Formats: sequence, C-alpha cells, structure tokens
Amino acid sequence: MKALIFAAGTGNRLKPLTDTVPKALLPVGGRPMLEHVILKLKDAGFDQITINIHHLGDQIIDFLRAHDNFGVEIHISDEREYLLDTGGGIKHAEPFLDGTEPFLVHNVDIFSNVDLRRLYQKHLEGNALSTLLVSQRKTSRYLLFDKENKLCGWRNRDTGEVKSYYPYFDPAHYTEYAFAGIHVISPEIFRWMEEWTGKFSIIQFYLSICARTNIHACEFPGLKLLDIGKPETLAGAETWIKENLMN
Repeated sequence: MKALIFAAGTGNRLKPLTDTVPKALLPVGGRPMLEHVILKLKDAGFDQITINIHHLGDQIIDFLRAHDNFGVEIHISDEREYLLDTGGGIKHAEPFLDGTEPFLVHNVDIFSNVDLRRLYQKHLEGNALSTLLVSQRKTSRYLLFDKENKLCGWRNRDTGEVKSYYPYFDPAHYTEYAFAGIHVISPEIFRWMEEWTGKFSIIQFYLSICARTNIHACEFPGLKLLDIGKPETLAGAETWIKENLMN
C-alpha cells in the first residue's frame, strides 16, 4: 500500500527550533515526529512511502539513509526549489503515487489513535475520489458536508467567509467537521488535476470539484488527535502520547 507524508513545511510556527532542524525531525518522546508517522504507517501495512521535502531537506534524506528507510520502500518528492503547498505537493508526487490503488496522505505533524488500515478500507468500500478523516473538534475553519457525508463547502467561523460551488449555498443546512490532516485518495485524482499547475491547496482543489465528484467525510468515534505543529502542543506532545496512545 502507498502513502505520502507531508514533511516539506517550513515550520514557521515553531521558530527558532526550525531554524536549524526541519520540523519533521523535531523530537517527540525521544523520536523525530517523522519517525513516529513512518512507523505508524508501516504497522498499518503501508510499504511504499513517499516523503516530500523542502526546508533543510538534506537532513531528512540523511536521517532516512541512516535508518535504512525503516525497512520500507521510501521515495523522496523533492520540493527544495519551490514549495508547492498540499495540492501541488500531491500532484508533484504523482510518479510515485499513480497506479491502480488508492494512497493515504498524512501530515507529519499530526498524531492520532486512528486505525489507518481501517480508514483505508473505508475508502475502498465507498465510492469516493477522496475520503477525509474528520472530527468535531473546535477550530475556526470547517468543512461542510451534506447528510451523505459529501463535501459541499467551507466556512471560517471567525471571519464569516463561506466558500462553495453550489448555488444558493446555505451553510446552516450542512454538518461542520474539522479536517484531521489525513486522507485516502484514489489515483483518478491526477486526471482531475491535469489543468492545475504549480502551488495550490488540496482543500481549495477539493472545494472546486466537490459538486462534480464525491469527496467524503469519515468520522471515527473516540478519535484522539493532536496537531504538534504549534509550540504549545509540541511541548505537551510526549505526555499526550503516553495518555492517549500507550494505554
């Protein structure tokens, strides 16, 4: 099974820690966050992993080489010349991800107790181009889904901004979910991306096509999730792991 880890972020929220170390290699509980995600994917059966790199990417390459790629097949999607954002990053990694089977995308700074194999299976059982892991946690920006869990729009509760390609869209009629930074995507997505070039957001891309195809939400009861890309959460991540992932 194939997976893509987003590890190219500049880690601006974690400066000055990321001035000399890429965010993906910052230690959590004695291991770089990238190692945690690789091992979680490996345990779930993902044996072909692509990792995108940008800021201080050479350090990530050296780290992987020093650990013999943790016993899995690893490809590097090189964005060191130009950071492509999430949508552009997926398209740039097409040579490694295209084929006949879906692939999973995982942010490097997301820790969770989700069963990745089960999420992958949920995608296989559905008729979706992409299946997004979501939760009802409090945030400012929400994806909006209909009663069939199909993506229809987006809302920023702080600013009141609403985005949707559906006419006469009323966000009050939809369920709000926060995206968890983990999704499973069918390779047909690359045909939808043919006219998209350069740097673009995967969420903006999803919103642009969701009226014409199926982008689905998947919610797991009991999901525990931590975004460790912020100083306040990184500082408490080791305790969070012990309390939520080691019981």
